[in-house]
Parts: sequence; structure tokens; C-alpha cells
Amino acid sequence: MSKVRAKKHLGQHFLTDRNIARKIVDSLKPVTGKVLEIGPGTGVLTGYLLEDYGNSLYLIEIDRESVDYLKEHYPGLEKNIIGGDFLKEDIATRFKEPFSVIGNFPYNISTQIFFKILDNRDLIPQVVCMIQKEVAERIATKPGSKTYGILSVLLQAFYDIEYLFTVNENVFSPPPKVKSAVIKIMRNDREKLNCDEKLFFRVVKATFLHRRKTIRNTIKTVPHNFEATTGHELMNKRPEQLSVEQFEELTLLIQNNPQA
Repeated sequence: MSKVRAKKHLGQHFLTDRNIARKIVDSLKPVTGKVLEIGPGTGVLTGYLLEDYGNSLYLIEIDRESVDYLKEHYPGLEKNIIGGDFLKEDIATRFKEPFSVIGNFPYNISTQIFFKILDNRDLIPQVVCMIQKEVAERIATKPGSKTYGILSVLLQAFYDIEYLFTVNENVFSPPPKVKSAVIKIMRNDREKLNCDEKLFFRVVKATFLHRRKTIRNTIKTVPHNFEATTGHELMNKRPEQLSVEQFEELTLLIQNNPQA
């Protein structure tokens, strides 16, 4: 089969440096259970993953050309190759037991992939992925940083984040216009939030919508008894100053003071 063409609309940038590929795969260890590679493309990670995990390795790839290429080059994995969209896949039905995730995520949908991972967090104990450097820094940063945002809070609520290393543009075909980075996220011991989870997500998103404003001004879009909460000390802070625990406290405050 001829070489797979990188498709712009799928955000494909194929990693060509095998030393980096090996380093990414090694970052996943230790692993128990199955491993799912998202968007394997031409299989630069797949070969090393196959060496380490054999039939426990599963691939999901939306690009038909890449699926055909992978089946041809890794015939032993044919039954483990899922031709489809990870964002639309019913993960809980397909994987009954916990599994690890790895991949060079398409940059244009990496945020959506993380939200899908959050939805299935009790099935996904760890993720190693390559994403846009700017997004990686945002996810890994702590409260107080100007890059701290929605994804930082929501992922850090349930995962410990480790920024592993930066990857330059010249090791891809075609080269992306931005630098990349590899991060590792490991499920923490927080089983559930100390507040309503849907409201927590809503509060985080609402407050960061106008991140330069104080919580008092941004939280007005979430219906509650504003008069009862306006005097709380958290209302004077900006969202980037709040830890996960403080966002839990803020959510509980709103939860306990519903709109009259």
C-alpha cells in the first residue's frame, strides 16, 4: 500500500522520530489491563506498543486510509482495530474494565477528547498523549497562572497532571505550526466531588467565560440567591485564583442558596 496522506481536515501530523515514539510509549508504564491508542495514523507508536502489550492493544482510527494501512502492517491486530470516531464511541460498552489511553491527539479536537476521558474517568486510570504545547501547559499549570483555565480545573479535579517533555515541529510530517508536548495524567483518589458535579462544571465554565472579572460578576449567569452569596470571600477573587477545592466550595455555596 502507498504511503498514507496526512489530511488537514483531520488535523493529522505524523510523528517521524522513532526515538521520541519510544519515549512516549515508555512513559505509559506501568500498565494493567488494556491499552487504547487514539489516532494511530501510520503506526509509529503502534509498533512499540505492540511489542509491550501484544493483544491487549487496541487502536481507534477515524481515517479509512490509515485503517487499511494499519491492517496491512499489523495483521495480528486486525480484530483490535476500531474504525471510527473516538468522540462518538460508546467507551463504557466496548471496554468493561479499566484501560489506559495513549496517542498523538489531533490538536483540533484534543479538548473534546479530554472531556470524553473525563466522562469515562473511572474506566481510564492513565493517559499519555502528545498535544499542542500551549494546551499542555494550560492543563498542567496551577492556580494563579494566567493560563490556568476550564480544562486545568476539570482535569485536575480527577487527575494528577505531569508535563513530560516538549517536542519540536521538525519531527512531524507535515510539520505543525506550533510546538508540541507530551503529558501524563494519572487518576487521583477523588472518587466524587463534595458538591453537585453538573453544577461544578457549569460554575467553572461560567466563571472563566470572563476570566478577568471577579467571581461576583461572572457567577450571575448561574441562577441562585445572589444576595445570600455576594458577601462570601470567594466572590472577590478571579477564577484563575481558585483551586479545585475552592471551586467545590463555591459550587456548594450556590447549591445551598438556590434561586427563590
